[in-house]
Amino acid sequence: MSLRPDILCIGAMLWDVIGRSPRRMAPGADVPGRIRHLPGGVALNVAIALARWQLRPAVLSAVGRDPEGEALLAEAERLGVLTGWLTRDAGPPTDCYMGIEDSQGLIAAIADVHGLEQAGEAILAPLSGDLAGWTGPVVLDGNLTEDLLAAIARDPALAKADLRIVPASPGKAERLEPLIAARRGCFYLNRLEAEILAGRACPDAASAAEAVVARGAARVLVTDGPHPAAEAVAGGTTLTAAPPVVHVARVTGAGDCFLAAHLAAELNHQPRDAALRQAAFAAAAHVSGKDVP
Repeated sequence: MSLRPDILCIGAMLWDVIGRSPRRMAPGADVPGRIRHLPGGVALNVAIALARWQLRPAVLSAVGRDPEGEALLAEAERLGVLTGWLTRDAGPPTDCYMGIEDSQGLIAAIADVHGLEQAGEAILAPLSGDLAGWTGPVVLDGNLTEDLLAAIARDPALAKADLRIVPASPGKAERLEPLIAARRGCFYLNRLEAEILAGRACPDAASAAEAVVARGAARVLVTDGPHPAAEAVAGGTTLTAAPPVVHVARVTGAGDCFLAAHLAAELNHQPRDAALRQAAFAAAAHVSGKDVP
């Protein structure tokens, strides 16, 4: 490959189908709104956001050779994401995510990532080829299977990599246990995900981050919607940053923007408190309907 990436994003690359209504919705509601088709998946969302920060992210994922897959590749490349290390299979269709949002946030979602799950360790093949000896940042997406995440935790090809780990959804948070046990990486969680990993309820992001560190994680960042986000580190001071108050225009992808903004700040050698503030402001801007920077 002629252009080498500076960050790897490993995980889901798919189409998001997001239906949003400006009204409050109850179970079974049938309301008017808007439906959008967007490039998505945690790994791709983070990569797109990183590209806006003038970085060169590449995605390691599985994408079908169907028309949806070809269109997804073209759109990702247009948005600044490097796609030359993808696993392409003519069998499974390109993965898809469907979410329903109302004026208060996410109501329900289904992620169909069977293509990614079937590909398994094949998506890591570039780490033994063009990308061998990788020591830069790696964003790991919890859409990967627990077995694959466990394999990554002990993979010598990533032994020196700077792992940034995000669970993808509360239902997949427990998949991260092997990485916590290995004391690898920096975790990006929302409060519910942190509570699942901590095994108990927590009143705020700071206590949730500290609880996951107490379980063995070296470093944890936790968001809590419109409430202050927090960063806890083993043996260090816990920091918090309050996001600005914004009108909610969307919610899907806010955590991915938070991670990308935080990582971009750290790669720019910003201190912990400044990086956390940049992340909180970027996530709030995303929720308001704006892309940053």
